[in-house]
Amino acid sequence: MASSAPVELQKYLGGIDYPASKDELVRRARSNGADDDLVGRLSSIPERQYDGPNAVSAEFARAR
Repeated sequence: MASSAPVELQKYLGGIDYPASKDELVRRARSNGADDDLVGRLSSIPERQYDGPNAVSAEFARAR
């Protein structure tokens, strides 16, 4: 993922209601057509409730 990763991530999370769990985020990304690499990286973020897109993007940036 290049520097556009946060923008791409938020595109695939479009329509999700926060707070959201990691599982909800992964399901939404898949249903919005995210590729396996993005879904895999999103799956590696910590299991918790995320209160908004900034919280998700911060953890996603740390994920490898």
